[in-house]
Amino acid sequence: MRTRLLLLLLPGLLCAQSLQDFEKKVTSFTLPNGLQFLVIERHDAPVVSFHTYVNAGAVDDPGGSTGLAHMFEHMAFKGTPQIGSKNWVKEKAALDAIERAYDRLEAERNKSFRSDKAKIAQLEAALKDAIATADSYVESNEYDRIVESNGGVGMNAGTSEDSTQYFYSFPSNRLELWFVMESERFLRPVMREFYKERDVVREERRMRVESNPQGMLVEALLATAFEAHPYHNFAGGWASDIESFRRTDAEAFFKKYYVPGNMVISIAGDVNPTQAKALAQKYFGRIPAGKNPPLVRTVEPEQNGEKRVKVASPAQPFLVVGYKRPDDQSPDAPALDVLTEILSGGRTGILYKEMVRDQQIALAAQAISTYPGSKYPSLFLLFAIPNTGKTVEETEKALYSILERVKGETVDPVALQRVKTKLRAGLIQSLDDNSGLADTLASYQAKYGDWRKVFTELDEYNKVTAADVQRVAKQYLIETARTVAWTYAPQAEGAAK
Repeated sequence: MRTRLLLLLLPGLLCAQSLQDFEKKVTSFTLPNGLQFLVIERHDAPVVSFHTYVNAGAVDDPGGSTGLAHMFEHMAFKGTPQIGSKNWVKEKAALDAIERAYDRLEAERNKSFRSDKAKIAQLEAALKDAIATADSYVESNEYDRIVESNGGVGMNAGTSEDSTQYFYSFPSNRLELWFVMESERFLRPVMREFYKERDVVREERRMRVESNPQGMLVEALLATAFEAHPYHNFAGGWASDIESFRRTDAEAFFKKYYVPGNMVISIAGDVNPTQAKALAQKYFGRIPAGKNPPLVRTVEPEQNGEKRVKVASPAQPFLVVGYKRPDDQSPDAPALDVLTEILSGGRTGILYKEMVRDQQIALAAQAISTYPGSKYPSLFLLFAIPNTGKTVEETEKALYSILERVKGETVDPVALQRVKTKLRAGLIQSLDDNSGLADTLASYQAKYGDWRKVFTELDEYNKVTAADVQRVAKQYLIETARTVAWTYAPQAEGAAK
């Protein structure tokens, strides 16, 4: 009902949410250290949402330390010397003692066959004791407590392939408190309880990948599809890397990527731009400028043939197909987005109507325009879950049949217009509340260098023709650029043979 109402009101909403209207509400400025701010006035309620976008994600993980960017999601709100410590002088000394103990342990382990197992056990015990000593000085969850006791809600963080983002909301009369706390944790972060959280990250991998057939399948797909580019690493990191990276590695990553010029902060809600700018200069202006980190230099070589990989699993069969596609800066990106919606726009999408509803060959089928990221050339992804009694082979054949028809026929004008309307409605929904607004504008500013792309992108969608959709389908959904991954039950496959 909400979607239908939104579509009925769409012309009026688009008028109200026009670029010209938003430009009157948005104040943008950049501090001398390079940190960009967007302040969006919305005085409907005495609440302000904050969104910090760091232009660094799993794709930037150093070799041998995959999962390191994700660690900041767990370390994000551990605090500062003033927040989260019972005695910072003693805690700092204890933290340094942990690293010295770890150095001694690694030195013995690195002796390989000459290492002394008894000595390793002794050093492991010493490391455990050092960690326990440091933990005794920690005031656990102190950052969270301050936020919540002052009315803060929704505090969280997320790591993707391309970025790391932090966000929460405060009552508008706590505006300065946010500036104090957020700036402090970027100015003087403390990686306390690092090894405890490293164990948590390792356990997340067990749950999300090693004990999850779909997680194992996607990891296998990425490792197969990308030979050279770091998109071949699952965002959570490889097990051995997680188990071995150090607090010093995390601090080096922070120093390299968490520089002001590599960040965008968006503030939306009941806020005065003049006051926000003064507070930004007062608190975030203290952070030293740094050299912006380089982009990933490795370019994925051209794929010259289909790749296939299968993963053994007793669970429900699952099929994933990925086609190489350009990054989101490509002029073909809007047409690929439209193609995604035509194939997979809910119950009106071709995949659902034909594979799920009519043929009943699949329990679910969907397309994703870009995966695992969009900052660099990635994958146009399709996945399907075979229905009971149907095989992966039958499902794959039905999927290709649909794709070939899309290549051979122009899209119905009514379907094309419906997709464009849905994309416009999606924009309205993303701007519907303060947190969504702060998220969307910060992300577009970071990715495209101009938050106005949120609106100009709609014009790009409007210009997409049926011929454009057909063209990108023919150009990118080709066998030589395809990687196929599927799960299978080993016993069933053996019996079939």
